[in-house]
Amino acid sequence: MNITIFGGAQPQPGTPAYDDAYRLGKMLAERGHAVLTGGYIGTMEAASRGASEAGGHVIGVTCVEIENWRPIGANAWVKEERRKETLMERLNELITACDAAIALPGGPGTLAEIALMWNLLSVESIHRRPLILVGDGWQSVFHQVFEATGDYTSESAKKLLFFAEDVESAVTLIDNSIVDAR
Repeated sequence: MNITIFGGAQPQPGTPAYDDAYRLGKMLAERGHAVLTGGYIGTMEAASRGASEAGGHVIGVTCVEIENWRPIGANAWVKEERRKETLMERLNELITACDAAIALPGGPGTLAEIALMWNLLSVESIHRRPLILVGDGWQSVFHQVFEATGDYTSESAKKLLFFAEDVESAVTLIDNSIVDAR
């Protein structure tokens, strides 16, 4: 499968967040999955590195708008770069080109990726696929969303999100074919 990994650009080598993303990329590649990331630094670099060092295929979806804002190119572990003009085109590629997505901790960009994919799944604009959110942070955020929005968030929409305690649990969900579980 093609697995998109969302997450923040802040993690640095040697930090727990970087190590988690590295392990995730490695575990997915060891299972024969291709890894798609935004192609740059932080979580994207770590997951790309882990997948590449495990012999996996790494796709980096980069874009001109990001590089105009922050002059940086694709990380060294990207084997296939899919360059887009705009951030929206980049997000669309990351969401539509995957068979599943896993979101690690991140900030507004990661939240936007999760929200956009979740909405596209909710209105059936894209075929059903797993959207796995890793860590207590995302579970807390979405619990608050569910509580605050009440009837505005249907039970069927809630069931489109999967929560995993850590990267190992996320990979187990992929291994167990969670697409068919609901």
